[in-house]
Amino acid sequence: MSTTEATSSTSASSTGVYLAVLQLVFTLGWTTYVIYLPKLCAEVGIAPSAVILILMLDQAIFTITDTAMGIAADRIAPFVGKLGVFVGVLTAISCAAFVALPFVAGTGPAAQVWFIALILIWVVTSSALRAPPLTLLGKYGARPAIPFLSALAMLGYGLAGAVSPYLGVVLRNHDPRLPFVISGVVLLITTLALSKVERNLAQAPRVAKAPVPAKSLGQVPMFFIASMVILSLGYQLHFSINSTPFFLRFAKPEELQWLMPVFWIGFNIAMFPASVVVKHRGGLIVMGAAGLLGALAVLGAEMAGNLNMLIAAQFIAGAAWGCMLMAAVSAALAIGETGAEGKVVGLVFSALALATFARMAAVAGGLQKLPEYAPLLQWAPVACWSVAGAGLLVIAASRMQRSMARQV
Repeated sequence: MSTTEATSSTSASSTGVYLAVLQLVFTLGWTTYVIYLPKLCAEVGIAPSAVILILMLDQAIFTITDTAMGIAADRIAPFVGKLGVFVGVLTAISCAAFVALPFVAGTGPAAQVWFIALILIWVVTSSALRAPPLTLLGKYGARPAIPFLSALAMLGYGLAGAVSPYLGVVLRNHDPRLPFVISGVVLLITTLALSKVERNLAQAPRVAKAPVPAKSLGQVPMFFIASMVILSLGYQLHFSINSTPFFLRFAKPEELQWLMPVFWIGFNIAMFPASVVVKHRGGLIVMGAAGLLGALAVLGAEMAGNLNMLIAAQFIAGAAWGCMLMAAVSAALAIGETGAEGKVVGLVFSALALATFARMAAVAGGLQKLPEYAPLLQWAPVACWSVAGAGLLVIAASRMQRSMARQV
């Protein structure tokens, strides 16, 4: 490895670690919001039944703003340092609204309108922390390093998922003001470092990239995003709806805080070896294979006869989802390599938000409590992951065949 490549690799790796920390802090802040939202809503006179509707509204907004922020990042990214400023300003507004939530709620029902307004401001502006920072990987990272850097970035998301059940137990009975202040301040401080990270990447020696055709993947992007929606829906239904009942077959409710993170342990561990496969074979094939593996793992969780078998199945399911998400970010950066990295990564996050919205809608509609819908919710994750996984493998194989034909 030349000195230029080594310097560029070190700078990119530091960026990956930074993005992991950013995603960790942001996701923990979101977790804090979800934990306390019912209590805050009660303080301003919002009925408990409306809490799920507010959370659905949040995800509906993310579905639109994640892509919009990604497009904005693409337009700003060519100007070195501007992306960090853009994200920093929006995050300052976001954190101010976030920190204000428990204080405004504490004033009582008269502040209900202000409380809703602060939620809307926080949700819209916090989209700046999802797709835009990841565009730096596609803009400055060497193409072979992107899968590993994507795994690093998603590590923060996975770590937050692992500690969230425990965080919920610890925070639930505490005054929300201090957790909100701490989360907001830490997130703002972390985000303000983005401009420095961006400048360091821009000043690092650049590794030459081979030119990429403007439409290198043809119709694949639309199929890719549709598959991401289906894969995300499978994850949402399996982890957020079905996993708790699975564990309660063999464990007590108070043990869930130690059992639910098994999924995320698998998620965090599997991404890094899978990134090597993405580097050599591409993101689509890894997404497809992980989808099929995940479907088998979910099937194993459905049929587990004891706690140990269920833990193993959950670990594998989490590993599969980690591979899917890491490969999806890598594939998105590859698809958008001609200057649309933010747009395509934004579409990935929009797909995640849309799937979350669908899961919340199912919960709000009480589908999990209706006997006639129980088989649907039980087997839907298997169907989602297997169908999308098989489709992605077919597309990956077709692209590989065409590539080989052009070389002959």
